[in-house]
Amino acid sequence: MALTKEVVVDQITVTENLTVLVREVTRIMEDGVEISKQYHRSSFEKDADVSGQTQQVQDICAVAWK
Repeated sequence: MALTKEVVVDQITVTENLTVLVREVTRIMEDGVEISKQYHRSSFEKDADVSGQTQQVQDICAVAWK
């Protein structure tokens, strides 16, 4: 019985006022089968510091906030 935890960004949305909405999902897996899932949401206004976010989020923000 092997338990693993994976955290991934599964949704990025840019609103019309250029706010970037990010949803992360944390999955607990047992032998490859998901046994638990939890979401965490964050939002970033234009020109916010996103240096601690994933490269994917940083790239989306850079394009949206040009």
